Amino acid sequence: MSAAGLPPAPAARRLSFTDRYLALWILAAMALGIGLGRLVPGLGDALAKVTVTGVSLPIALGLLVMMYPVLAKVRYDRLDTVTRDRRLLIPSLVLNWLVGPAVMFALAWLLLPDLPEYRTGLIIVGLARCIAMVIIWNDLACGDREAAAVLVALNSVFQVVAFGALGWFYLSVLPGWLGLEQAALDVSVWEIARSVLIFLGIPLAAGFLTRRLGEKARGRTWYETALLPRIGPFALYGLLFTIVVLFALQGRAITARPLDVARIALPLLVYFAVMWAGSLALGRAVGLEYPRATTLAFTAAGNNFELAIAVAVATFGATSGQALAGVVGPLIEVPVLIGLVHVALAARRYFPQPASEAGGSARA
Repeated sequence: MSAAGLPPAPAARRLSFTDRYLALWILAAMALGIGLGRLVPGLGDALAKVTVTGVSLPIALGLLVMMYPVLAKVRYDRLDTVTRDRRLLIPSLVLNWLVGPAVMFALAWLLLPDLPEYRTGLIIVGLARCIAMVIIWNDLACGDREAAAVLVALNSVFQVVAFGALGWFYLSVLPGWLGLEQAALDVSVWEIARSVLIFLGIPLAAGFLTRRLGEKARGRTWYETALLPRIGPFALYGLLFTIVVLFALQGRAITARPLDVARIALPLLVYFAVMWAGSLALGRAVGLEYPRATTLAFTAAGNNFELAIAVAVATFGATSGQALAGVVGPLIEVPVLIGLVHVALAARRYFPQPASEAGGSARA
């Protein structure tokens, strides 16, 4: 069993040492990153000098390494069963593109009425729907890999088409209607498309080609019993590396302004809890089995912090409050969503069991 996907609850006693203490490794990576950012002079500046789509190149590489093994596990010949499932697709679109941005807008204004820069940064985070790290949260929670692949691809298309318009609506139009302070967002469709192509397109293409060529050369049995166990652990390595780099980049800013970080964290905590729990409950209510309901929950609760940070930095500057709010987003999301992975695994007993464990939730 690879570190990239926890097994079903009954097999928990067979977890490897690495898997059993996954939350500990993530917390250790966070602490190591903050420590490096504080103790190594100039490390954050050095890591930030080389960027791709406004994101540090080391973070980009970590994300690609993290996503590739999980996307290589996807059985692409099953995607048609997902695209026909309206109980999954319609709620996902509504949650991601109507409910999510509206919830973040409301929380930002309710909890940060006196901090306009942080408020704007959080609204940008709410508009950037997750297409990267959600892949691994879903896999850790034994969600449906094929469903996750379809939903993040769908989110990526909507992100390119709708992000700029939603930014204009939530930062300018809606506040104007409500008599609130307005802001502007300067982001091009090409910038968003480039982010999507890099952070989703590359690992998706690599995963698809790996499965297609591997099965063609040696067969599905060899692919899933020999190759996948070898590349699977790299998902965890990429995740931990990304966390270390991300926290090292912002370690000094985080420790220098702890009260500001706490103010930004509060609406984020509420947002993740409301979106995840509400989406999981909705999935259960519309009759989704556990794998697809948990995929719906994680894709609705996660956010594309790579895009949010890049947009905030490009529009308002690297030292702006908007950029800090974008950075705090993943710093809160990582521990909260890894906690929700365990909540999801505990909650699976309340869902109807799939007819066969070999379905979309099967672990390669």
